[in-house]
Amino acid sequence: MIGLMMNTPLTIGQILEHAVNIHGDKHVHTILPNGKIHRYNYATLHKRVNQLSNATVSLGINQGDRIATFVSNTFQHLELYFAIPNTSTILHPLNVRLSAIQLEMIVKEAGNDIIFVDNVYADQFANLQDKIQFNHTILINNTNQDINNKDSSLEYEQFISEEDCNFSHDIQDENCAMALCYTSGTDGEPKGVLYTHRAMYLHTLAVNHVDVFGLTESDVVMPLVPMYHAMAWGIPFAAMLSGAELVLHGSKQEQIVDLICETGVTVAAGVPTVWKKHLPEMIRRKQEINTLTQIIVGGEAMPISLIRDFEKELGIEVRHAWGMTEMSPTGTLCTPRKAHEKHSYEKKLEIKAMQGRPIPGVQIRLMNGTDNILPWDGISVGELQVRSPWTVSSYYNTEPTLEHFTEDGWLRTGDLATINSEGYIQIVDRMKSVIRSGGESISSVALETYLMTHPQVKDSVVIGIPDEQWGERPLGVVVLATKNNGDITEILRQYLSNEFPKFWLPDKFVVVDELPKTGVGKTDKQKILRMIASRKHNTNGNDELNNTYD
Repeated sequence: MIGLMMNTPLTIGQILEHAVNIHGDKHVHTILPNGKIHRYNYATLHKRVNQLSNATVSLGINQGDRIATFVSNTFQHLELYFAIPNTSTILHPLNVRLSAIQLEMIVKEAGNDIIFVDNVYADQFANLQDKIQFNHTILINNTNQDINNKDSSLEYEQFISEEDCNFSHDIQDENCAMALCYTSGTDGEPKGVLYTHRAMYLHTLAVNHVDVFGLTESDVVMPLVPMYHAMAWGIPFAAMLSGAELVLHGSKQEQIVDLICETGVTVAAGVPTVWKKHLPEMIRRKQEINTLTQIIVGGEAMPISLIRDFEKELGIEVRHAWGMTEMSPTGTLCTPRKAHEKHSYEKKLEIKAMQGRPIPGVQIRLMNGTDNILPWDGISVGELQVRSPWTVSSYYNTEPTLEHFTEDGWLRTGDLATINSEGYIQIVDRMKSVIRSGGESISSVALETYLMTHPQVKDSVVIGIPDEQWGERPLGVVVLATKNNGDITEILRQYLSNEFPKFWLPDKFVVVDELPKTGVGKTDKQKILRMIASRKHNTNGNDELNNTYD
């Protein structure tokens, strides 16, 4: 028997409608390229979204067209988040940190012929523009005459200014695609993930659960994660549905402490690298940023020492999240249980350093091989597999394969993990990053995490390099906090020997000025491996990595 409930479609437009009707006086704050803060309320946002929707339709779009954005975290990008899906077309945020070759491949695969370009990325776009012809280029905050002189270019404000402030979107099928995001390509070429209205709406409801992001009407929320990566972890949608104020840092990440002070941010989200960079200034200005009570961390594991610094020095709660572009992207969040209140602070820190428990709607399991489900005992290590209403079932323009999806429909994450009896996940490593030495497995993630607790280490990565005797051996690459005149290899090997067996210890450590990062702030191990290989075969015989990676 079928139930007798209304079957109204779940669409992104409903999030904006709710925000305007219930929280229309709440504001969006954005740092402009000139350093000033732009503000307007949700009611104004709604009018401009309607104008943008009408203007986009005037370009002769068809349902399902993919419209690209090359834009930073700005109010204009937020307008595009709603306007493009409202027109039954597909928002396609391009990751500005990908290589020109990768971007060319992605644009051609997606079939983009309309693109919105932020002037701060004009140089990167110029490289892409030489390879791809777009029928329409809409320029945001444009001051670049080379782009502006193109016959197909339009200026954003002029593009929307004369359009009607009313737009009627009538999306009847909630399973229509609303956005296309590509993975960061850390383990290979980027792959397209095509989100639906239904999936993103349900993801928004789930992350607003009190034990997940738990955003409320009284919050001021700042997503430092780029809006071109996995829909900024869904935070813009979650903030607006809850009625929270939204703070966008544009392209000026160096000003985020100023922005916290001026706007009264209460919740912020970003990768550990960002938080470690700004920690000293945040400590110096502790009294000025006392509104900030919580940061959400994802992308990579945050070391216990850094969690301790934020909580002890600043009184800011750290909440670890884990997910993937394929999961819209949130899969788990680490919220301590009531039962943990009796634990010592150090024990609580160990829990907070884990990746957390699945959020409502997400199912997880550990697999050893194709048919052996492992127990949740906190010891057994296996591949983490997931499924949910907002997890991809296949990649864009690609038939699903057993490499990425199981026969019974679960996503193979490629992460090796343990799950304890309470459902808390601990990511051990990526399957492709585990170092196999003499038939034994070495976890690069475990070594990296422990290295980050050393006072002289600012950033670290451990990779496996070929070895004739052992197959692979670990090599450490580190950025130092201060100059060191001693034998850094011996110092760090000695430090690691307190925690790990001898065969785990890297045979050598190389000091560099900076580690290359992917577009989402993760360490780019593939680039490091390529650079190691190129140095090894350098005809001048110099295999040292003494210069900054670029």
